[in-house]
This record gives sequence, structure tokens and C-alpha cells, in this order.
Amino acid sequence: MSTESIDAARRPANGAVPRVLADLVAGAGSRTGVQLLNVALVLGGTLFLIAAGFIVIPLPFTPVPVSLATFAVLLTGASLGPARAAASAGLYLALGALGAPIFADGASGVLFPSFGYIIGYVLAAVAVGALARRRADRQVASTVGATVLGTLLVYAAGVPWLAVSLGVDLGTALALGVVPFLIGDAIKIAAVSALLPSTWKLLRR
Repeated sequence: MSTESIDAARRPANGAVPRVLADLVAGAGSRTGVQLLNVALVLGGTLFLIAAGFIVIPLPFTPVPVSLATFAVLLTGASLGPARAAASAGLYLALGALGAPIFADGASGVLFPSFGYIIGYVLAAVAVGALARRRADRQVASTVGATVLGTLLVYAAGVPWLAVSLGVDLGTALALGVVPFLIGDAIKIAAVSALLPSTWKLLRR
């Protein structure tokens, strides 16, 4: 079966070709129904981020805990696409910044060392979502590339914030905020890069 016939078979009722996984459910029905589905997807993405952020392993030598939040951001970005994923991650950031204890270890506000990583979540969600809309999540190699980029964006926002917050140099911030997490992030990237193409392959059957 060709890619065109697969897409035709999986098109929502409005005839649009699904470009990310969420399009399979958010592209059908009336305009009001589509809007409600999109809202539900955004809220679901935010709840997923909250739940994943609470799964943490504190490390005694760094204020940045190991959590599943990065995995959730990568998966949400690719599944929802850039706009919905940005809304999900942005809502997560806004709620926590305003005082809801939804960040890792029940943290809230902005005045803590790892808040920069949460800013990075928004950047990563947009970038991975944009690449997924260009079908980067259909093959393992391209999914790896997209998720590596997303992870680098999380670090790009998180490490400078960590350095300023702790009053340390960039090298120390890298040692505290990147090196301890490389193996875990590699596992998360591998998991997302296996899950997404496998899901598309299953849907094409």
C-alpha cells in the first residue's frame, strides 16, 4: 500500500491528511467539536507533563532532579504538533510560575535553579512538534534527530539559568545540569524514537 493510500485511509472526515498523531482525532467533526478536541488534547498534554514531572529521582550533588518530564515533552511535542504542544508546555509553565506546585518535587514559582529547563520544555515542544509535522516522527533516524534537538534546547535554556541561579561558571553548570543526565536522556530519546515510528507503522496496517 502506498503512502498516499495509507494517508487517504486515515484521513479525518474533513479530508485533511494527518500530519501528527493528534490530527487523527482532532480533525473530525464540526468546527466546535474540533476546537473542543484541541482543547482536550492541550489539557491532556499538560496533565501528562505534570504527572511525568512528579516521577523524580533526586540527586544529592545537583539541584536538578532526574525526572520523566523531558520524555513527556518530547512525546507531547511530536504527538500534538507545534501549536498544541506549545500550548500544553506553556500552560504547564504558566501554572507553575503562578504558584501551582506542579513542577518536580512540588516546586512552583520561578526562583529556583531548574526553572530554566521548564522554559526549555516550551522550546523543545515547538521544535519537535514542527519537525513531526514534517514527518520526522515516521522513521527512527529522523525521530532521533528531532528528539536530540529538543533535548539540546532544554539544556540550552536550563544550563544558563542554572549558572546564574547558583552563581557558578558555565563549566560547573554543565557538570551539574547536563553530565549527570546524559545516559537518562539517551534512554528517553531511544524510547520516543522507537515508540513514535512504531505507532505510525501500526496505524498504517
